[in-house]
Amino acid sequence: MRIAQISPLTEAVPPKLYGGTERVISWLTEELVSLGHDVTLFASGDSCTSARLEAIWPRALRLDSSIRDPYGLHMTMLEQVRRQAEDFDFLHFHLDYFPFSLFSRQPTPFITTLHGRLDLPELQPVFTTFSSVPVISISNSQRRPVPQARWVKTIYHGLPAQLLTPQPVKPNYLAFLGRISPEKCVDRAIRIAERAGLPLKIAAKIDKVDRDYFEEQIKPLMSLPFVDYIGEINDAQKPDFLSGAIALLVSIDWPEPFGLTMIEAMACGTPVIAFNRGSVPEIIEDGLTGFIVEDETSAVGAVGQLARLPRQRVRARFEERFTARRMATEYLAVYRSLTAQATPHLRSATD
Repeated sequence: MRIAQISPLTEAVPPKLYGGTERVISWLTEELVSLGHDVTLFASGDSCTSARLEAIWPRALRLDSSIRDPYGLHMTMLEQVRRQAEDFDFLHFHLDYFPFSLFSRQPTPFITTLHGRLDLPELQPVFTTFSSVPVISISNSQRRPVPQARWVKTIYHGLPAQLLTPQPVKPNYLAFLGRISPEKCVDRAIRIAERAGLPLKIAAKIDKVDRDYFEEQIKPLMSLPFVDYIGEINDAQKPDFLSGAIALLVSIDWPEPFGLTMIEAMACGTPVIAFNRGSVPEIIEDGLTGFIVEDETSAVGAVGQLARLPRQRVRARFEERFTARRMATEYLAVYRSLTAQATPHLRSATD
């Protein structure tokens, strides 16, 4: 198939450091290419891909201080995709609701994967207005706020099977990975580690919007003797970081649409202790790949149960459920189904 993948311009594909959506787009694109498909990636010019790259801007917008209005560049990209739409069999967007109106008015079949939270009141009229536009969810829980959307399928994220693998190190700390923000609750992870009597290593990004929150509420906690703040890390650093952890703490307090860090930990054989929010019960199998908890007390109790979870089995469940090849195969089935629906059926002379 001739497939277009249309990425946000915020980060490169793949991102240099943090950036879950763009990493998933990269993994999907590379798998589609390896499966023999003709793929074009619309993204920032500093992206790296085996597909054909259509660079919309020289570099990721997060790294370009000259950019004050990112929406203008995204609108430009949408128009460029529209002008080339007939060159593709299928268009796959990762831009939230931005393509809905324009691409409903052209014949090339398309899908949008929704990567973010959908429980905001202002999204209700969007999905009511565009209730015929096909969309993909990344967890079943993500769908609940907007049942009126045209949900085609839930496709869980997957990462390359050999990208993150268990390392021969002895786990001796708890880990927090991702982003420091109010909804991620790193302060909760710190309290859990303190009560469990274990060191905590924090590998996390701080966005500009969360800088004040970090300075006022989190930074003072970083001086605690059992806390080691590493900062933002890349994929090459994650195997050692996650393999060295007794468990990954996912101390969230928001309806997480997926939670990529959970499957990254599983890829390294590391069990996950996660709060029962959003997609967590769909990703973590309680008592097998980790523990699902309701509060800090139960999280501390779960730490004491980690020894009964074989790390080899955690890795095996990752291979069974969350590889990029499985993800690409499921997307291809959707592409083909929607393409078949869009193809006009020729009528015979006797009809």
